[in-house]
Amino acid sequence: MRYLFVYFLLFSLFCFSQNDQQKQDLVKLNKWFIAGPVKENEKTINSIRLEKGIVSVTAKDNPKGEIELNVMITASETNDGISTNLSSESKYVEITYQSTQIIKLQAREGNPEGTGCVHGGSHPRVSLPASPNHFRTIKIPWLNFKQDELPDGKVLDIHNLCKFNFVNYSPVSGDVLRIKSVFF
Repeated sequence: MRYLFVYFLLFSLFCFSQNDQQKQDLVKLNKWFIAGPVKENEKTINSIRLEKGIVSVTAKDNPKGEIELNVMITASETNDGISTNLSSESKYVEITYQSTQIIKLQAREGNPEGTGCVHGGSHPRVSLPASPNHFRTIKIPWLNFKQDELPDGKVLDIHNLCKFNFVNYSPVSGDVLRIKSVFF
């Protein structure tokens, strides 16, 4: 009986450590890119990310146009790269964030051949509710990502995933988006 207990204990530890190793935090691992009217530039965003473990952007005064904060799923030094074939075992993305506005989270797919991430293409998305006063952690099932957020919209293909776009379509002066972690 003691051997059975030891076997179960070792098996459990192995499984949990394997599961932890498979989780990837895009805040810690990958370079982030920014477009739109924000106070920070790409270099500043990534310096703070590496030093403090957080991605943070603030809208400029009287911003014109949308703000788009991007991160590739597979690490890249550019804002384009190869698509990622996530395991069918992956069921959701978990994000810890703080935002003064609703953020649209687009999961951008690669080209139909699965060989690249050309601008355009399919952008199934979900909405991240505003959370202006505190950080919030949310788990979003992959099946919730639908084209244009329509109930019958095309569902995200996790086997051809390029990047996440965190988009504020209508920023106002001083809007803040902070992201502590993005796990999948």
